Amino acid sequence: MGAIWAARDFCLFLLLLNSRQGAALPEIRDPCADGSDGCHIDAICQSTPGSYKCSCRAGFKGDGTHCEDVDECDFEFNGGCVHECNNIPGNYRCTCYDGFNLAHDGHNCLDVDECNFNNGGCQHTCVNTVGSYECRCKHGFFLSDNQHTCIHRSVEGLNCMNKEHGCAHICRETPKGGVSCECRPGFELARNQRDCILTCNHGNGGCQHTCEDTENGPICKCHMRYTLQPDRRSCVERDEATTDSADHNATSFAEVDKRVKRRLLMETCAVNNGGCDCTCKDTSTGVRCSCPVGFTLQPDGKTCKDIDECEHHNGGCEHFCRNTIGSFECNCRKGFKLLTDERSCQDIDECFFERTCDHTCVNSPGGFQCLCNKGYTMYGLAHCGDINECSVNNGGCQQGCENTMGGYECFCHPGYKLHWNKKDCIAGTCDLNCVRRRSEKRLRKTIRTLRKSINREQFHLHFAGSDYELAKSLVQAAEPHGPCLAGQILVGRKCVSCSTGTFFDGDQGRCALCPAGTYQDEEGQMSCEVCPGPEGREVSKVVGARNVSECGGQCSPGQYSHDGFVPCVPCPLGSYQPDVGRTSCFTCGGNLVTKHTGAVTFQECETKVQCSPGHYYNTSTHRCIRCPMGTYQVEFGQNYCIACPGNTTTDFDGSTNIMQCKNRHCGGELGDFTGYIESPNYPGNYPANIECTWTINPPPKRRILIVVPEIFLPIEDECGDYLVMRKSSLSNSVTTYETCQTYERPIAFTSRSKRLWIQFRSNEGNSGKGFQVPYVTYDEDYQELIEDIVRDGRLYASENHQEILKDKKLMKALFDVLAHPQNFFNYTAQESREMFPKSFIRFLRSKVLRFLRP
Repeated sequence: MGAIWAARDFCLFLLLLNSRQGAALPEIRDPCADGSDGCHIDAICQSTPGSYKCSCRAGFKGDGTHCEDVDECDFEFNGGCVHECNNIPGNYRCTCYDGFNLAHDGHNCLDVDECNFNNGGCQHTCVNTVGSYECRCKHGFFLSDNQHTCIHRSVEGLNCMNKEHGCAHICRETPKGGVSCECRPGFELARNQRDCILTCNHGNGGCQHTCEDTENGPICKCHMRYTLQPDRRSCVERDEATTDSADHNATSFAEVDKRVKRRLLMETCAVNNGGCDCTCKDTSTGVRCSCPVGFTLQPDGKTCKDIDECEHHNGGCEHFCRNTIGSFECNCRKGFKLLTDERSCQDIDECFFERTCDHTCVNSPGGFQCLCNKGYTMYGLAHCGDINECSVNNGGCQQGCENTMGGYECFCHPGYKLHWNKKDCIAGTCDLNCVRRRSEKRLRKTIRTLRKSINREQFHLHFAGSDYELAKSLVQAAEPHGPCLAGQILVGRKCVSCSTGTFFDGDQGRCALCPAGTYQDEEGQMSCEVCPGPEGREVSKVVGARNVSECGGQCSPGQYSHDGFVPCVPCPLGSYQPDVGRTSCFTCGGNLVTKHTGAVTFQECETKVQCSPGHYYNTSTHRCIRCPMGTYQVEFGQNYCIACPGNTTTDFDGSTNIMQCKNRHCGGELGDFTGYIESPNYPGNYPANIECTWTINPPPKRRILIVVPEIFLPIEDECGDYLVMRKSSLSNSVTTYETCQTYERPIAFTSRSKRLWIQFRSNEGNSGKGFQVPYVTYDEDYQELIEDIVRDGRLYASENHQEILKDKKLMKALFDVLAHPQNFFNYTAQESREMFPKSFIRFLRSKVLRFLRP
């Protein structure tokens, strides 16, 4: 920047010189203007008649030809800073310890009330203290090792679960039986081995200014110009300190009078800092006050006021801006994360995480959407299950219906053959050609299923009623030459299947529209199917037909004919037809009639009652029956219930929505170094009356770190659903974590034992989203560092830090390094800076440096 200004000044000087020459004026040489003076770079050049004078800038000392920075922090009064003074060229800046914010005067430090921000991360009650805070639990609970969540007390057994263990902070069970007590970082264990004594290392010992450790605990002192208050912790300026003497008012007026006279007669920075809130400089015209960055000087020329940066251009924040004393903080909307510049917000790519969706994940700004392959439907918000088409009106099949993975097939009884519409059965001999065509059709479907499995790398095959496991060598052999599979084209760097209505043209190497007279109702095909039609009829002229109905000429819903083609007649009274190209209509049954011919759905049949969702109409009893477990019905007035997709079922009968279909499998992956557990059906609601158990057994000399990003358990049914983590299945074993309520703020903690037994149970009452909890095992040599990080309230108080603990991509990177520290070098310095906001990097750096300090 200096070079740019110098270049600009030089250009201005040349222009000025040229203009003077053009006017033929005598040249007047000004060393200060042409830069030929001998002043130091940190000095000011002042022109004098025929010469110049050098004087060092404010904040520097010297004779003008040589200037050096004044280290304001080197003085006895620490630059006037009550905590830390940081020298900078020509100036200095005061900073405060953790748990304090810089006051408006730029020197004093004020306690931060951490409880104002997300309850300090406390599960129950947050109590603010000077320089820090502490979490407390409701009656019947005690504080867990992470010092934020609460565990239900047990009154049985002589262990840490017993409320009589007597430890002030942390209780540990000893290998030989009994208990031992530990203290949180910044505290020392008292002589009675139960109580914890505060030290200056925690919240500055509760002192507002300076803290000194003694045998009896911290002693607080105040900076010069300040007086210690009766609470023996906080400090106020002497001029503002109240007294209890009888002549208080007279003394106060006298002091005010003294200050007025001092300012009028002998105002100087040496006396009361010149009356300045912050920096004071003596000048020839009196004192000059200035304020630190983040503050502005008021009209009185003395007082500094905090600048609300958020008032102007939202503080430069892309999303949200929150003002703080002397500074401000940017936050992002849900689904975005703050970049390292701490201003910009970047969309979180949820699809980066492979477990986000079962089939296809489509990312969008601030969110994502899961999509399922053809023949599958969504349940549990992110999972895909096979649709049992045969459960809905027999799949529309006139005779037999067989469900398959991703589809279904209609079949006919002996003596009949399948109509071209693949649903009706017509009389005829079941000859060899029919068998061959049917076998070819099944083989083509099997090949399509195999191709989809290869795409998803799920090598399981169901054919002819049997399950097969494909070897990788077979899969590799099945792969065609080239980067994409058969029926796919390369779009950018991604292989994309040819869509319905098209086929892969091998000669042209692209997807082409199905020609007139053909159709294709599946993706990724190498050819198109011939449109059906009666003998002698003109071929359909439709190009790119996506199903049989688009070929044209078929009977519309509510109609039928002997071959499914026009001319057609409407369905008679008492019957209906929802499909195209059919040879018959479905009867309403139970002697039910319709108001008119050509009915399309069963809802047009005149039933005695209109069944509500969750029920179906029984034409034999003429009553509404609740849908059995494992089925549901969304609509009014139907005569069937839909089977739940895949391996899901409902909690009760009478279900009205597919979201009530839940997978009861207890999910997760348990590894030696990293893994996760999740409630069944996550992120959909978990099922009723479920019990899941996991056990984490880390390798030797490793400990367990757990992160609960968020957990959703309804508390309305008095803790009927709960998650507990403890040493073993015994109810009186050491408990690390226990909760039965929703907790949207993330929490991290280390296990209280090397082995961890985890159980989740639900009852028949309310349900919720549940949880997905990752864990990592780390070298026990780092235990002190890890516990120091996860017990610090700053990890949870900042919204930006909370988002980090919820970002699966960032947590994967963190866990990768915690599990294998050498993997840290897999990330470049630039990548590390770009992944996390500066505040989080500073937080970790301070912990690591303290841990490594000898």
